[in-house]
Amino acid sequence: MQPAMESTAEESQEQNQDKKGCFECCIKCLGGVPYASLVATILCFSGVALFCGCGHVALTGTLTILENHFSKVASDHATVTDVVQVMQYVIYGIASFFFLYGIILLAEGFYTTSAVKELHSEFKTSVCGRCISGMFVCLTYILGVAWLGVFGFSAVPVFLFYNVWSTCAAMRSPVANITSVDTICVDVRQYGIIPWNATPGKACGSTLGDICTTSEFYLSYHLYIVACAGAGATVIALLIYMMATTYNYALLKFKSGEDCCTKF
Repeated sequence: MQPAMESTAEESQEQNQDKKGCFECCIKCLGGVPYASLVATILCFSGVALFCGCGHVALTGTLTILENHFSKVASDHATVTDVVQVMQYVIYGIASFFFLYGIILLAEGFYTTSAVKELHSEFKTSVCGRCISGMFVCLTYILGVAWLGVFGFSAVPVFLFYNVWSTCAAMRSPVANITSVDTICVDVRQYGIIPWNATPGKACGSTLGDICTTSEFYLSYHLYIVACAGAGATVIALLIYMMATTYNYALLKFKSGEDCCTKF
């Protein structure tokens, strides 16, 4: 009877050790997760998706508004049409690039986090690895500055559409005290979107009011706002990437005690 009880106690002790070992392994794995890079990746994917998707549709709607209300002759807005098509192709490239770059940065975050915390014996720092980490730091800084420009550029159509929308709102306001609605106009030629010889080039009075009530104007205006917000989210994601990659790179360099990319 006593040997059976001892065997049961040993089995119970082994099970407890297995559970403890599994729990410690899970905690160790969770400790190697680069949470900053993970949050930045999710934010980057969301921001780029909003910017590219909404921007693409908004550009198409803007071109439709120009063709139907401000530029009746195709040759007058031919340049704008070409620019819009080029920008839409650029959007395709941006979406593809950042999808791959986000995955690469997330994988690099897993590598550097595990190397910094020394969680796994197979994750060792090397000169090549530190050089790659330094390259990602520089590239992320460059992309961050570039996206600041994209964010500012994406605010331009929001400003233009807001001017048109506010003009229409002023026309409909009962307290505006406007004597002649037809004297209120919006001339898109002054923004350089279409040439000065484009006809009609501007919309006044009831025509301007009809433009503001079209589905193309309403949809494009709000899509530009969302695209601008997406660009801002991407800038924030790149800032988080910068902080995470710079911190990991500095720790790797400090632990190695070598001058990265110069000592072999």
